[in-house]
Amino acid sequence: MAQDQPPSSKDEFLRPRSRYYGDFTPTNLVFNSNLQEFAAQVGFICALETNGKISSAEAYKQIKDLFKTLKHSKKELGIGKSNLSGGTEPPPQD
Repeated sequence: MAQDQPPSSKDEFLRPRSRYYGDFTPTNLVFNSNLQEFAAQVGFICALETNGKISSAEAYKQIKDLFKTLKHSKKELGIGKSNLSGGTEPPPQD
């Protein structure tokens, strides 16, 4: 799909996006997007496992790998780290 075209109704149905209500920072927005993608992927994996298309062990492995990716994303973005002012903003980049 081209970058300048809006998502099709099929894409919106399969991967719905909700708006972000938290404190707006680029890092928070990126992590929110990653979190929504994680949730959508877990939903698909659970559906495949429930319908017998993949085994429980395979579903577990896939979800575990997705969680590791999400956790790495959180670490790289600096989400949840406190700075001296008590906020959760990542330290400035040099």
